[in-house]
Amino acid sequence: MIPLRLALRELRGGLSGLRLLAVCLVLGVAALAGVGSLAAAIDRGIADNGQRILGGDLAAQLTQRRATPAERAALDRLGTVSEVVKLRGMAAAGGDRVFAEVKAVDGRYPLVGALTLTNGARLEPGSVVVAPALAERLRGGTITLGEARFRVAGIIATESDATADGFGFGPRLIMRSEDLAKTGLLAPGSLFRASYRITLSPGVTPAAAAKALKAATPGTSWTIGDRSNSAPGTRQFVDRLGQFLTLVGLTALVVAGVGVGNGVTAYLAAKSTTIASLKAMGAGSRTIFLSYGLQIGLVALAAVAVGAAIGAAVPWAIAVAAGDALPVPPALGLYPVPLATAAAYGLLIAAGFAVIPLVRARGLPAARLLRDTVEPARWPGFGAVALAGAAAAGVAALAVFPSDEPLFAAGFLAAALVLLLLLTALGGGIAALAARAPRANRVLTRLALANLHRPGALTRQLVVALGLGLTLFATLAVIETDLDRQLEGQVPAHAPTFFAIDIPTDGLPAFTRDVPAGATLRTVPSLRGPVTAVNGVPVAKLHAPDDAWILRGDRGLSYAAAFPEHNTLTAGKWWPADYAGPPLVSIDQDAADALHLKLGDTLTISVLGVDVTARIASFRKIDWRSFGFNFAILFAPGTLEGAPHSWMATVALRPDQERAFAAAVGRDLPTTSLVRVADVLGQVATLFGQLTTAVRAAASVTVAAGIAVLVGALAASRRARTYDAVLLKVLGATRGQVAAATLIEYGALALIVAGIALAIGTAAGWYVVTHVLTLDWTPAWGPVVATVGVGAAVTVVLGLAGSWAALSARPNAVLRTL
Repeated sequence: MIPLRLALRELRGGLSGLRLLAVCLVLGVAALAGVGSLAAAIDRGIADNGQRILGGDLAAQLTQRRATPAERAALDRLGTVSEVVKLRGMAAAGGDRVFAEVKAVDGRYPLVGALTLTNGARLEPGSVVVAPALAERLRGGTITLGEARFRVAGIIATESDATADGFGFGPRLIMRSEDLAKTGLLAPGSLFRASYRITLSPGVTPAAAAKALKAATPGTSWTIGDRSNSAPGTRQFVDRLGQFLTLVGLTALVVAGVGVGNGVTAYLAAKSTTIASLKAMGAGSRTIFLSYGLQIGLVALAAVAVGAAIGAAVPWAIAVAAGDALPVPPALGLYPVPLATAAAYGLLIAAGFAVIPLVRARGLPAARLLRDTVEPARWPGFGAVALAGAAAAGVAALAVFPSDEPLFAAGFLAAALVLLLLLTALGGGIAALAARAPRANRVLTRLALANLHRPGALTRQLVVALGLGLTLFATLAVIETDLDRQLEGQVPAHAPTFFAIDIPTDGLPAFTRDVPAGATLRTVPSLRGPVTAVNGVPVAKLHAPDDAWILRGDRGLSYAAAFPEHNTLTAGKWWPADYAGPPLVSIDQDAADALHLKLGDTLTISVLGVDVTARIASFRKIDWRSFGFNFAILFAPGTLEGAPHSWMATVALRPDQERAFAAAVGRDLPTTSLVRVADVLGQVATLFGQLTTAVRAAASVTVAAGIAVLVGALAASRRARTYDAVLLKVLGATRGQVAAATLIEYGALALIVAGIALAIGTAAGWYVVTHVLTLDWTPAWGPVVATVGVGAAVTVVLGLAGSWAALSARPNAVLRTL
């Protein structure tokens, strides 16, 4: 085949003209393959270790009560059972008190996996084991928990089921369940969950066991999980973060596509003499198209393979560098689906951006190819545009249809497309304005402006490539600095000092007395329970959307006569303060929208094992930023008062009152837990910092691709710039003057791109902060401007460095080649 022979012969001469194409594809494909492989490895890690993470084959959970003898007998018939009670308490030692996540386990724990201590000891009755963070804050050999004192047996080294327990606000403390009663933490109304982990008898599947348990205990509202989805929250978080990072990586690949187009254009321009010679000797346009298409395709395949190989190694690299930060150990291995998907993205992007330069080269006559390369490019024809559009459609389909959130993926791609078109238009506008600008008095300024709009100028491509990356970084900087300000200043200024939970009803007067004068106190009744049915349909039979969070697990419950603060009534009517009729509830508007609920619909909620069906009387819009007690489900008076329950409180104090208040509560109400709001905000800030680090790492690939495009553009224009520099030197210009003109050109371009990125990034960040996160608009402009300023400086430095060879060219050597 003649085209293949020609392609291989030219490739044997080296890849100097196609390096930009290869580098851009390697960057983009490696980012996508790495994100996909890591997400797949974590998913496989959860699946492979499901039994160990869950602590058994099946877990059946109850809220605010333990299993009755009949329920326990039904559990025992399924296999070996271990009871784990999870609650919160205040651990104290040496005058210090720390809020802790308490887990009380029986002698069978753990049925699967291991609980190991750093000193090799074991958990025995009368002792507790603690997380390293708790050991650091409470030094000593004994700890007081509630109303009892325990010996510290050791520090936790591994806790195999920690991931399934989810996010906690305090460090872990594990004790034996037979010691729980003497702490007083299980008083009537206390908030706790009893989880029963089961290793099933041989031949029994988790689905069959769950069905048998429900049949044996028809009146019990179990929350059941099994080993196939042992950490649903972690898996959903990883999947959604992976999807978002994939879209960010896809943006990087689009920027790389601009580099592919530039690289192919420059390569074909350098081969114009060869193409003209082939055409003069009788080669047809089809032969030219196939020959150079094969060259580009072979290089693209090799680059995609290298990028996929780098991406496949990412899980190993992350496991070595930051394995402890991952929620579960990734199952290391090769994952064909994300690698194939990344490769498909890369090849489609390469095809979409390379087809137009190829069609242009195929259609040009030999006589024109032998002329100067600065002639304006011709319209490639509708066929080439259609092929490029088909490749773009393939990329969009690959991103949207397999996604768990197709609307989000489509919206992200649409926003990226709008940004691309906007940057392209702005790039064209910059060139047009430079062409129509008044004639500058200084020669160097005129030359710099001319370089922005000259035939063959790459102003539009550079604005797109660099603008996308800088816009992403500017957006992240705006969001991150705004949230930092909220967490460090404005939120703590409006937030209470402490949350108090598990205040006994008979201890509420004592708690109120412990609050010092001048402090602000608010108390609310507190219960928990899951929604078990909507309009009489059991939750298990509902096809609820992903955002129906009100159906997942237990929900905080309360009752109120007065309309709550920081809420807005959006529909219905609030009940009278002395209401005494059938059960009514008021629901969060967002939760109602997710389930398409309307006024008059019913919810059935399990309260201490009793199903309560209530009619929806109103919807409320809740301001979750208020840092008060906000309940998605709020009952009218007359329904829950008779159920055993505890109270919660928020207390706002002066800093000098905090220690005395905490000591008084610990003395008078040892089973009441105090959560310091500042500690919670610190955990949120740490989590957000980790998220932004991951997103910034993905966005950095976009910037790297933009830099590669800049370098490629400099290489593509080196011939024309060399001629310009030589002619200017012949006319008497010094190298310093030519360098100054180049500095003005790239300085102006850098300032324009940075300004565009700052404007678009600010607008995008404002939307995310005010509409998605619903926070106040208070970004720190210093870091934001510094972010885009660094990008502008890099553009100028690379522009000068890439042009240095042209600036250093000797006229006599260059003029001989004309």
